[in-house]
Amino acid sequence: MRTDTEIYDLTTENRLMIAGLLEGLDDTQWQAATLCAGWTVHHMAAHLVQPMLIGFGRFFLTAIRYRGDTDRTVDHVTRRIARRDRADLIGLLRAHAGDRVNPARVGPIGPFAETCVHLRDIARPLGLTADVPAAHWRILLDYLTGPHPAPGLVAPGRVSGVRWQATDIDWSAGVGPLVTGTAEALGMVLTGRTAALADLTGPVPPLPGPAAARNRRSAGHG
Repeated sequence: MRTDTEIYDLTTENRLMIAGLLEGLDDTQWQAATLCAGWTVHHMAAHLVQPMLIGFGRFFLTAIRYRGDTDRTVDHVTRRIARRDRADLIGLLRAHAGDRVNPARVGPIGPFAETCVHLRDIARPLGLTADVPAAHWRILLDYLTGPHPAPGLVAPGRVSGVRWQATDIDWSAGVGPLVTGTAEALGMVLTGRTAALADLTGPVPPLPGPAAARNRRSAGHG
């Protein structure tokens, strides 16, 4: 079990990695679609700095406007931040990489999970191999398949009924028919990314509800 301090440090490492990835993209890639429906790479960059720029109080007031709909609230705030140019967003991500965001109900694992998943939300559609270390996926998979994962990260009932097993690291969890794939692919499917389904083998449980909404949901404000 990692301490909160260790999780914060890994989140910082991942944010800096994402900033480096964003810095190396050209204009066409910057405007490319991500795995989060309706969001370009530019929107994702804005979303990644959102928890550090928008406090809970301001986020809550915006949520009232959208009658508590987290996905619509996150989308609204993200699009406002996305009015900034790419250099500004990358600079903010670097400057705030070490910020310790501790959202209610999910804690430090929420922002950490977002860095793992959102990096691949950017890289997968672009055909890029950029990824967090396998050890980070192990931490996230342990959380996602644990007893009380945040609903904003994994849908209720998504995990149960099968045995999840990574093919690239020594990790497995659950009981039932075997589902296998890389740690990254397992993590992406568990968090609702249907684009990674083709990378798994075995009877993956159906994805309940609209995938696009969950793909956008922010654990940083969960």
